[in-house]
Amino acid sequence: MSTDNGHAVPGAGSADPGDGERTTAGERGWAADEGGVTGADGQANPGLRACLEAILLVVDEPVAEIVIAQVLERPREEIAVALHELAASYTAEGRGFDLREVAGGWRFYTREECAPVVERFVRDSQEVRLTQAALETLAVVAYRQPVSRARVSAVRGVNCDGVMRTLGLRGLVEEAGTDHETGAILYRTTGYFLERLGLAGLEDLPELAPFLPDHVEDPEDAADEPASP
Repeated sequence: MSTDNGHAVPGAGSADPGDGERTTAGERGWAADEGGVTGADGQANPGLRACLEAILLVVDEPVAEIVIAQVLERPREEIAVALHELAASYTAEGRGFDLREVAGGWRFYTREECAPVVERFVRDSQEVRLTQAALETLAVVAYRQPVSRARVSAVRGVNCDGVMRTLGLRGLVEEAGTDHETGAILYRTTGYFLERLGLAGLEDLPELAPFLPDHVEDPEDAADEPASP
């Protein structure tokens, strides 16, 4: 439990000033009030609220009261009270986030009323914006995979090495072995590519023929044809 001034009291009953040497290192090192205290080394120690917020900001799953109590060397009951008070203060202040007790632990969550704004931010920030050159290169890979960089460049008529590296960094294409004749690295589209297009598989790609002119010459096929006399 805590005294009126917010500092933890070890054990039952009251302690006289002479009992200070029997307090633990944790009780000397952490302050229960929001402002903190100055430790024996002259350094300002953060208050309990600041410590709780710092811990909760870095967790990726709900953290149990007992874990926080062990880290801060505080009684679990004191941590539980402080967490509830912190959660209530966020609600009273109308913050864009709140502190919830879920799955046996505590974690920060965005407030429900802010969900539309958060969803829009996440959607816009994750959107992959590709140049026209990247889109054309990606289309070649998608319809001719597995395909080498050289063949992609031949189809497009320009060097595509830089664009292929960009598509790889964005997780849209990946290596798919090597050509058994030339040893060139082959590339294919990824599962993320299908996810972004909302496709279950490559067989769901739209037919390309309706979007092509009546006659399209494949650069490689043309190279294989004998020269006209």
